[in-house]
This record gives sequence, structure tokens and C-alpha cells, in this order.
Amino acid sequence: MLELAWVGLRFLHFTALMLASGGVFFCAWLAPDAIRQRLTRRFRLPLRFLLALNAISALLLLMVQGGMMAGGWPDVWRPDVWWAVIGTRFGNIWLWQIVLSGLTLVIAMLRPRRKLALLLVLLCVQLVLQASTGHTAMHSGMTGVLHRANQALHLLCASVWLGGLPPFIWCLRLANGRWRQPAIYTMMRFSRYGHLAVAGMLFTGINNAWLVQGTLLSASAYGRALLLKCALVALMVAIALVNRYVLVPKMKRDSTRVQTLFIRMTHAEIVLGALVLATVSVFATWEPF
Repeated sequence: MLELAWVGLRFLHFTALMLASGGVFFCAWLAPDAIRQRLTRRFRLPLRFLLALNAISALLLLMVQGGMMAGGWPDVWRPDVWWAVIGTRFGNIWLWQIVLSGLTLVIAMLRPRRKLALLLVLLCVQLVLQASTGHTAMHSGMTGVLHRANQALHLLCASVWLGGLPPFIWCLRLANGRWRQPAIYTMMRFSRYGHLAVAGMLFTGINNAWLVQGTLLSASAYGRALLLKCALVALMVAIALVNRYVLVPKMKRDSTRVQTLFIRMTHAEIVLGALVLATVSVFATWEPF
């Protein structure tokens, strides 16, 4: 049961962190001043919820890790076990994760509209820290440094893509009214950055598979789960390509019907992204061989 709790908390933590990071990137970097405040107000409560989930799940993951190391649920609630976990390599890194997630939440609760850039930096640092846990710890020296850098870039690219989809949908709706020009400008910027993010995610994903398994294909349970993840990502990419190169050109001729289909397809992208994170949360705890 502890292992199941770990997987569930890991899924919640990654989902909250990635959606928050991508959403803040969208508002802080892509949106012009004309609609930045509207976007920030629209996503203020969802952002606070995600950051609260991020902070709580980070703390609970440390506690559950203590229970897994010590032997059971009673040890989850023992402070001395927590300190023992903090003394490990994982614990040293994760302590910063807890501190930064709490700090990010406090800043978001105070004045989020004036602190978007700071929130973005703090969230990106948390993603980079994530890259130092898990299978990246299997390598040391220069290989370890390259592996962690590759994983950090992988997480950053995935966050820009997945986390940017909810505000993108709202921008699409804004484009039907008085905010049409800045909304279209923002969506075009997201499209450009999205292409780069997807390319970066695919490239670093291939590198990760090679670094962890020593090969791109493996008959192990880990390798099969990785293939499932790749299939889900391929579906996401296919939907994104259809949206951009099939549906967008048709919007001028049949705006309402095509826009509805576009939004549904984007919702499907988000669902597939959640399935990818769920899959990763499971097999990231497995041995790759």
C-alpha cells in the first residue's frame, strides 16, 4: 500500500508542478500586457490550488519515503524517520523541493500578478531539482551530469507544452471578442514555442531511454511501460499536428464548428498528457532491467 501511495502522490506532484509551470510560463512570457492581467485573474484560483497540491504532495512524498525505508505506515508519521530520509541523497534534494514549493505557494497567495517572473523561476528550479532524483542517480561523473541536464530539459519542455494547453484554450475563446488581436498573438507565440518544446521533449526522451536502458528498446517490464508512454506521446503529437495544420486553416471558413472540434481535441491532449504522467509515475519506481 505504501508503494501505491507513493505512485499516487508522485502523479499528483508532477501533474500540479507541470501544469503550474506551463501555465505561469504562458502568462508571464507569452501573453502581452493587454491580456496578461485577464489571464492571471482567470487562473489565479486554479494556480493556487495547483501550488497547494504541489507543496502538500512534496511533504507527503518525503513522509511516505520514510515509511518505505523504515518498514511500514507507522513510520510515515515519525519525525525521526523524516530526518533519517533527509540525511540521504534523495532527502537532501527533496528538502529543497519542499522549501521551494512552500515558498512558491506563499508568494502566489500574496500578490501573484506582480510576481509572475519570480513564480516562474521558482517553478523551473523545482523541475530542475526533480531531474536529480529517480533513475538519473544511477550515473555519476560527467555521464550523471549530462543525464540530469537532459532530464531537466525534458521536464521543462513537457511543462511548457502540457501546462500551456489550459490557458491556450481560454485564449481561443478570448479571440472571439474584443481581445481578438492579443489573444491570436499569444496563441501564435505558444504555437512557435510549442513546436520547440515538443521537439526538445522528443529528443531528450530518446536520450533518457538510451541512458537508462542502454538501448532504445527493451523487453523488460520497464521497457514495455516506456513504449506505452511513447505511444501516448505519439498520439498527443498527432493531435497537436492535426490541430495546427488541419483545423486552424479551416477556422476562417467555419469558425464555430471547427473551434469546438479544436477545443475537444485539445482536451484530449490534456487527458493523454495525464495518462503519460500516470504511466511515468508507475514505471519510474521500477528497475529498468
